[in-house]
Amino acid sequence: MKESELTNSESLQIITDMIHQAKRNIAKKGSFYFLLWGWVVMVGNFGYYIIASYDLHHAPHIIWSITIPAAIVSIVYSMMQRKAATHTSQIDGVFSNLWMAIFASIVVVLIFMSKMEYNHNAIILLLSGLGTFVSGRLLKFNPLILGGLALWLSGIVAFNVNVVDQCLVGGIAIIVGYLIPGYLLKKEEGKN
Repeated sequence: MKESELTNSESLQIITDMIHQAKRNIAKKGSFYFLLWGWVVMVGNFGYYIIASYDLHHAPHIIWSITIPAAIVSIVYSMMQRKAATHTSQIDGVFSNLWMAIFASIVVVLIFMSKMEYNHNAIILLLSGLGTFVSGRLLKFNPLILGGLALWLSGIVAFNVNVVDQCLVGGIAIIVGYLIPGYLLKKEEGKN
């Protein structure tokens, strides 16, 4: 055996170290996004539900304009994180690409929501559940895995209620699927 070849245990240790580094990187970045988007989407869902249910405004969808500043904050934060990153791994890339793909899919759903007669919330919950579940599996963080499952179940419920009630389901789902796991992930950050 050559000196430059790694033993099985050394290879396993390198892989384990890489996974732990990626988990630390993602945890530090991840809670920010789960909390930011959790609060924004929860307010949007509950706001839409209240405005539409009580006929408070002729265009209840205006509440969703709160996503514009959130998107700007996300982009700026992401750019700052990339500049500050001292080490990234392949798992960091998978995490980043996963959420970019989900974001692109959600944008497509939103563009064509009128063709779905505005029954798009269930699909967005399913996509968010996918990202949350996979993020939880990558991080080996059970609250995110359970959050993803909760979002999937909420998506199924949302398919079976009217458009306004989908927002009530969505708001509750975001609390369970994004906010609770997001705060638990933030707590984990403090430990690392």
